[in-house]
Amino acid sequence: MASPAFDDYLKTVYSHTEWQDAPITPSQLAAALGVAPSSVTEMVKKLAAAGLVSHVPYGAVKLTDTGRERALAMLRRHRLIETWLVREFGYAWHEVHDEAEVLEHTISDRLLEGIDERLGRPRFDPHGDAIPDADGNVQREPFVLLADASPGHVGRVLRVSDRDPDLLQALEDAGVAVGRTVEVTAGGLRLDGTEAALPSEAADAIWLQG
Repeated sequence: MASPAFDDYLKTVYSHTEWQDAPITPSQLAAALGVAPSSVTEMVKKLAAAGLVSHVPYGAVKLTDTGRERALAMLRRHRLIETWLVREFGYAWHEVHDEAEVLEHTISDRLLEGIDERLGRPRFDPHGDAIPDADGNVQREPFVLLADASPGHVGRVLRVSDRDPDLLQALEDAGVAVGRTVEVTAGGLRLDGTEAALPSEAADAIWLQG
């Protein structure tokens, strides 16, 4: 069944466990999507009936193999479009999410393949999230969340959460970028020997090379 609503739920369930292991609960799913818990309950029932998720009352929501395959296909679309907008149209990394949310449901498979080829088949989007290949394969390095990293840890920035555009803008202003090598300090990060002034939310929004 072609359904943007189904796809948005599946992407959110998958994305929740990309950078940590705990499965998503219905209340977390409602918060992430900005909908009422009752709406999540009804949608999860529909997804389960379609064989896309498994769920028991009051338990976590998990993707079936079919659901995971569909989620990866939509994330491939979303992340390729974000990369395309940044590279080809000059969008900043904090501007692309909402545009991609619209375009991912409208472009053809042929155009998506053309975008992938033109971009040189990128492995990561502008925020460092892995772009699944056409077969649904994902490549990722060992990682650690900044909040869990010990002072003195040195590594490249692998990923920055795209959930808060204002935070993305603040981090860009501070010089934080995917691929940049940083050192963890007691107060945040040191970039090229200089302590960066980061918002408090940054600790839970930056992932480093493990």
